Amino acid sequence: MKLEKLELQIAEDKGLPLLESNLVFGEGNPDCDVLFIGEAPGLNEDREKRPFVGRAGQLLRKCIRELGWRESDVYITNIVKRRPPENRDPNEEEIEKYKPYLARQIEIINPKIIVPLGRFSMNYFLPLAKITRDQGKLFRVEKHAGGRVSIYILPMLHPAAALRGNEAMKMFKDTFLKLPAALEKVKSGDFGETKEESNKEPAEKKKKIEDVQNKLF
Repeated sequence: MKLEKLELQIAEDKGLPLLESNLVFGEGNPDCDVLFIGEAPGLNEDREKRPFVGRAGQLLRKCIRELGWRESDVYITNIVKRRPPENRDPNEEEIEKYKPYLARQIEIINPKIIVPLGRFSMNYFLPLAKITRDQGKLFRVEKHAGGRVSIYILPMLHPAAALRGNEAMKMFKDTFLKLPAALEKVKSGDFGETKEESNKEPAEKKKKIEDVQNKLF
């Protein structure tokens, strides 16, 4: 019910950019453990009003099923909820305008792990991260909302990038296979090397990252 109300609020907000495109809110289990977040809908998504239904989406959904999960076990959405013209990348203004709605969507769903797909989605949570360097690593981001709360982020290549070459495809699929173990680590609180790996930044740089991240929510 809360997600339906949020979708209606977005539909009624005439101050948002890209109103010429259809609203693609997201779909899946609102009580999921894993939330996938892309950058923006494409042509097929705009037509069907569903996220990730083109070639890249079929790859994403196939990999979900190959884990033994159902598509209805997870939730899939984008930062920007409408298609930019000509499938271009979303610009900074568009991301900023839709950002409060994504933050509310995340708050309602409250997943165990967020999987940003591609650099635009990853940089929403980890502004200084690099996709080729940091994809496949499990990060813990602290946010403040009536107390200190941890959000766990496991960035991946965008599936569209994975379709561009064998090396990228292998990287994408290898990272996907890490998801069940990462989810178990989050549930158990046992992070081992993954937690240490995400904390290699110098203290000053790490503090800067945390300061920026805390402003996102």
